[in-house]
Amino acid sequence: MHILIDNRSGTPIYDQIYSQIKSQIISGSLNEDEMLPSIRGLAKDLRISFITTKRAYEELEKDGFLYTVPGKGCFVAPKNVELLREENLKKIEDHIDEIIKLAATCNLSKKDIIEMINFGMEGQE
Repeated sequence: MHILIDNRSGTPIYDQIYSQIKSQIISGSLNEDEMLPSIRGLAKDLRISFITTKRAYEELEKDGFLYTVPGKGCFVAPKNVELLREENLKKIEDHIDEIIKLAATCNLSKKDIIEMINFGMEGQE
């Protein structure tokens, strides 16, 4: 597991940890039932507060990405297909919002955008 903390980022450190672990779970870099570093171990490796790491792990567990076995540690939860689908739908919606903004600056019509999408999806049906 690779976590990089950007101290110059405006994003809180616990959120950076949360986002990077979540991304690694969704991408398959971290596998189902794989044990994660201990909260204290990760905090030591990243040279951050134990509390910060604990908060990231708690958020990941609350959102269904991790589970804890008392006395053993934290593990990657089995992938929730519906949760992953929702994550991807949200990403698509964000990209569509960006497309709409960019299209407006280029005076593209809805028809133009649909043609571009259809062209990009040729052969995928």
